[in-house]
Amino acid sequence: MKPGIHPKYNVSKVKCATCGHEYEVGTTANSFRIDTCSNCHPFYTGQQTFIQAAGRVEKFNKRYGMNEKK
Repeated sequence: MKPGIHPKYNVSKVKCATCGHEYEVGTTANSFRIDTCSNCHPFYTGQQTFIQAAGRVEKFNKRYGMNEKK
């Protein structure tokens, strides 16, 4: 590698704006603030809900009468 042309590589802190959790990463930037992290995101914590999909199924069954007894 040529000397003097590459940016300085630092160990910086990444801070989550939602839960306040901090990570240390290697990067050329000084510091970061992210919106959500894997510590508080519903997909990673298992608290994600699928409300919209459930409404679609109910709408389909209502329209085409799949649950009605004949």
